[in-house]
Amino acid sequence: MYIIAGLGNPTMQYEGTRHNAGFDVIDALADKYNISVDGRKNRAYIGKGIIEGQKVLLVKPQTYMNLSGESIGGLVDYFKIDEEQDLIVIYDDISLSPGQIRIRKKGSAGGHNGIKNIIAHLGTQVFPRIKVGVGEKPKKYDLADYVLSHFTKAERKEMEEGYQKAIQAVEKILAGEMEAAMNEFNRKVKPKEA
Repeated sequence: MYIIAGLGNPTMQYEGTRHNAGFDVIDALADKYNISVDGRKNRAYIGKGIIEGQKVLLVKPQTYMNLSGESIGGLVDYFKIDEEQDLIVIYDDISLSPGQIRIRKKGSAGGHNGIKNIIAHLGTQVFPRIKVGVGEKPKKYDLADYVLSHFTKAERKEMEEGYQKAIQAVEKILAGEMEAAMNEFNRKVKPKEA
């Protein structure tokens, strides 16, 4: 079984913010594959289903972003999965343009507190992840304020396209095509002219 975890913050006030891009991808996956993510386990909303012939557990931790590892680490232990192969973490990245995605097999937290906490709880930074671009923080903007801000209408359209790319990436990874997914989605995309 695979655990596919999207990161975000619970409660209505954070819905649709940049930091909740991971939750938005999980919602889009759940819609496409008709998976109800309404079960509760280990401080997360979960939903079991099948994607690309693989059993999956879709996960939305409810611990708030900075404590994501508490929830995900517990689920990895409970379901006895191999996090180096069978865990996929999806989260926002401010170094990528809105809707651009990047896939990694492993890596550091890169300043992302949710990933930092997951690494601390798993004891490894070797686990697949899909970063979803939410746009670069404007100068003079506080980082926390920026990631908790909402998308513009134009950005929202790019994000919807990005969520579809993230779904395609998940499908390829589950089909055993990690390298193909990386080759397809990790290309540099020029930012659109304003």
